[in-house]
Amino acid sequence: MRKRIVMLVTMAAVVATTLFGVPLGVFVARYYWDDERTELERVATAAALAVANDLSGSPQLPVVPADTTIGLYTPTGELRAGSGPALADRAVQRASNGEIEETDAKDSIVVAIPIMDEGRLLGVMRAMKSHKSATIRTAFTLLTMLGSAVFAVAVTWLLARRMAARLARPLEDLSATAKVLGEGDFTVRTGHSGVPEIDSVGTTLNTTAQRIGETLDRERAFSANASHQLRTPIAGLRLQLEGALESPDDPRPAIGKSIAAVDRLERTVNDLLTLARDVNSTPVADLGALLDDVESTWREPLASVGRSLEIDVHGAPAPRAAEAGVRQILNVLVDNAYTHGSGTVRVCARDAGGALAVDVSDEGAGIRPGVDVFAKRTNVHNGHGIGLALARSLAEADGGRLMHSDGSTFTLLLPSATESADRLP
Repeated sequence: MRKRIVMLVTMAAVVATTLFGVPLGVFVARYYWDDERTELERVATAAALAVANDLSGSPQLPVVPADTTIGLYTPTGELRAGSGPALADRAVQRASNGEIEETDAKDSIVVAIPIMDEGRLLGVMRAMKSHKSATIRTAFTLLTMLGSAVFAVAVTWLLARRMAARLARPLEDLSATAKVLGEGDFTVRTGHSGVPEIDSVGTTLNTTAQRIGETLDRERAFSANASHQLRTPIAGLRLQLEGALESPDDPRPAIGKSIAAVDRLERTVNDLLTLARDVNSTPVADLGALLDDVESTWREPLASVGRSLEIDVHGAPAPRAAEAGVRQILNVLVDNAYTHGSGTVRVCARDAGGALAVDVSDEGAGIRPGVDVFAKRTNVHNGHGIGLALARSLAEADGGRLMHSDGSTFTLLLPSATESADRLP
C-alpha cells in the first residue's frame, strides 16, 4: 500500500509539473528569442540614425556589442561600410523595398532597416547577431526550471512517503491486531491513529474483540459455575432417592419429588446456559415466581438438617433484571447460608427507595473480619468458593449490586421496572 500511495502521488506531481513546465518553457524560449530580435532591431535602428546624415561622405558606424555585426549597404546592394556579405543578401534585398526585414539564418538573426529620405532609398543598415546568446539564456533557464521540477518532485516523493506511512501504519496495526485476534488473544486493542475513518474501524474491532472475549470468558466459566450451582440440586435429588430406598413399599412420592428435583435441575442448567451466552438481557422479572422457586428448592434441604426457611415480601417492586440471573443469585445466597450459616434462613424482599432490595440472612456468626467473601477461590471447601463472586458479577451485569451488609446478611439491590441502574441507593 505504501508503494502504491507513493507512486500515485509522485506520478501526479510529475504530470502536474510537466503540464505546467512545458508551456512555461516554450513561453520562456519565445520570450528570449523575441527579446534578441527586439534588441538587434534597436541596434540596427540606432546605427541607421547615426549615419543617415553622413551618407554622402564617409559614414562612421557606431560601436556595437561584441556578438553583433552591422553593415551599411548602398541602394544597389553593395557593402559600403562595416561587416557583412559583399553583395546584398535576401534580408537587404527585401529591406530595399522600404520595410524592416527580420530573418533567421542557420545560426544567426539578421535585421535589415532601410534608410529613407522623403520616400527615396538612401541605403540599408544590416545587423546580425549569433543565436548563441539566446540559446545560452534559454538553456540556462530551462535547466533551472528542470532542476526546480526535479526538486519539487523529490519533495513530493518525501512527503508522499510520510503520508503513506501515516496512512499505512494504522492499517498495518489493524491487520496485526486482527491476526492476534485470530490467534485467540482477545485482550489486544488497537491504538489511536488520528485518522477518523481508521479510528472508527479500530473502535469497531476493539468492541468486537471485547464482546468475543466476554463471550468466551462466560463459556469458559460455565463449567465452574455449573459445578457450583448444580451441587445442591444434585445433593437434594440424592437425598430423595436414598429416602426412596428406605421406603420401598410405595416409591411414588419419592419418584414424584425426584422428578420435581430433575425439573429444577433442568431449569438451573438452562439458566446457566442462558447466562453463559447472554448477560445483557434485562426484562422485568417475576419476583413472586422467583421467591416461590427459592422456597420450593430450599425448604426441604434446610428441613432435612433441622433448619427452616422464612420468606417475607414488604411492598417490593418488580425488578428489571433477567430471571435466570436473579434466580441464580438467590440460590447462591441461600446456599451460602445453608452451607456456612446456622438456624433459620430469612429472605426478605422490600422497597429500597424505588429499587428492589432482597436481604438473605441466617442466625450464624457471620463473616469473619478481614475476609473478602467476593474474591473468587478455586477451593470451594475452604471458604465461600466461586458462588458469591459469581453472584456479584451476575448482579452487576443486570445493573445491580450485591453487598455484605453485616454479620451473616447479604443484600441484593436491583433496579425496579420504573427506575434506572444509576438511581440505586
